[in-house]
Amino acid sequence: MEEISRPVLDKLDRRILDLLQREGALPVAEVAARTGLSTTTCWRRIQHLEQSGVIRGRVALLDRAALGLDVTIFAHVKLSTQGRDAIAAFSEAIRERPEVLDCYTTMGEWDFMLRVVTRDIKAYEAFYLDHLSKLPNVQSINSSVTVTVIKETSVLPIS
Repeated sequence: MEEISRPVLDKLDRRILDLLQREGALPVAEVAARTGLSTTTCWRRIQHLEQSGVIRGRVALLDRAALGLDVTIFAHVKLSTQGRDAIAAFSEAIRERPEVLDCYTTMGEWDFMLRVVTRDIKAYEAFYLDHLSKLPNVQSINSSVTVTVIKETSVLPIS
């Protein structure tokens, strides 16, 4: 098995990453000021973090409710067969669905766990009946509708 090479991150790299994941639109000059670096040095460090794959991209975090996407469902999916081909076919098909924000393979009773966002329960029902239940090798689906968001973040614990 091939070992994954991880970049070595010092305290300043971690501070830069923490700032950027909390406030991704900060100008480099502001990140530099908050970390005590020159703008050029800070820019070089950010470039290195991007090139090494530590920073995968920068995005705007949108408010689901403001966009009318009021329902979040966690769906556990069990396949009828668990071979590599079945898992690959399901994985490829699920990547195409914009309603699915996250998809994980899991160990235990279920093969996959999905986080799905829709306008309302009717929209999820349509997604379930027209798409999810028809994906390759799907045997069963257990859906849980969320009621209240207690914590939702994209901030990784990097300190």
